[in-house]
Amino acid sequence: MARKLSMKLAVNEAIDQEMARDSSVIKLGEDIVGGTGTQGEQDAWGGVLGVTKGLHAKHGDRMLDTPLSESAYIGAAVGAAACGMRPVAELMFIDFMGVCFDQIFNQAAKFRYMFGGKAETPVVIRAMVGAGFRAAAQHSQMLTPIFTHIPGLKVVCPSTPYDTKGLLIQSIRDNDPVIFCEHKNLYGLEGEVPENPYAIPFGEANIVRDGKHVTIVAYGLMVHRALEAATALARDGIEAEVIDLRTLSPLDLDTVLESVENTGHLVVVDEASPRCNIATDISAQVAQQIFGALKGPIEMVAPPHVPVPFSPVLEDLYIPSAERIVEAARRTLGKGGKH
Repeated sequence: MARKLSMKLAVNEAIDQEMARDSSVIKLGEDIVGGTGTQGEQDAWGGVLGVTKGLHAKHGDRMLDTPLSESAYIGAAVGAAACGMRPVAELMFIDFMGVCFDQIFNQAAKFRYMFGGKAETPVVIRAMVGAGFRAAAQHSQMLTPIFTHIPGLKVVCPSTPYDTKGLLIQSIRDNDPVIFCEHKNLYGLEGEVPENPYAIPFGEANIVRDGKHVTIVAYGLMVHRALEAATALARDGIEAEVIDLRTLSPLDLDTVLESVENTGHLVVVDEASPRCNIATDISAQVAQQIFGALKGPIEMVAPPHVPVPFSPVLEDLYIPSAERIVEAARRTLGKGGKH
C-alpha cells in the first residue's frame, strides 16, 4: 500500500534501504553527520537541507562526513567505486561542480572505455539543482546539460517522489557513474511512494498526460509547469501531451518522436540556460529525424541567457512559467501567442 512521502523523504528512504541491503553502499558529503561526539543530537545535520537526517544512527561509520573540499571527497568516491564500493556522494549544490569536474568527466566517465570494459565505477553523485529558492546565482543553476554532454555519465532528474525513490535506487545499483539531480524546490512535494524498494529503469520517459494536439516535453520542476500549462490549454479545447523525460542520459527519444508524429507540434521546456541545453538537443533531433511530421515550428521555452537573479521578482521572471508554455503551444499551433 503506497503512502505519501515528500521528495526529500523519498531520497532518504532510497539511500536507507540500499545501505541496509548492500554493505558496499557508503555515503559521503559535507555535514551529513554533523554533531557526532557532542552532547547534542548525534547526526545533527543530514546535509545542508537535512535530506539524509537520521541515517548515521542506522548505518554508523558508512556515513562519512567530509572536509569542505569537493575535489577530495568526489575523488575519493570515484576511487572507492573503482575498488568495489558503491559510494553515494553529495555534491550539495550542482554549482560546486567546478572544483571537482575533472574527477567526474575525465576519470569516472572514462574508466570503462579506457580499460576496455573491464573497469566499473558505480558511483552516484547527488546534487541539488534549479532556481526559485532565493539562493542567488552561485547556488541556483540547472547545469544538467553540461553532464549530459559527457559520454560515460548517466544523468537523472526526477519530478515526483515516486520517481525519485525508484530512480535513486536504480542509480545506486547501476554500474556506471550517475549524476542524480534533485530540484531543491521539489523537496517538499508529496506523492504516493511504495514502502518496499523498487527500481525504475533508465531511459524510459513517462507520459504524464495524454493529448492529441501538441507535445510538451520537460523534466524536473518544469514537468509541473507543463502540466499547469496543459490544464490551461484544455480550457480552450487544446489537448497537450506532456512527457516527463526522467533521465537525460540515456534519453528516451523514441517516446518523444512517437508523440510528435501523432500531434505534429512540439514544445520543449528546460530550466537550463538556452544555449546548448536539453531543449535545443531534443528540438534538433526531432527536426532531423521526423521533420515531415511537423505541422508547425518547434518552440523552446527556457530562461534568458543570464545568471540566476537574486532579486525575488527577477528570479520569478527568470524561471519558465506555465503562461510562457501556453503561449509557445499556441504559437506552434498557429493560434496566436506573444512573440
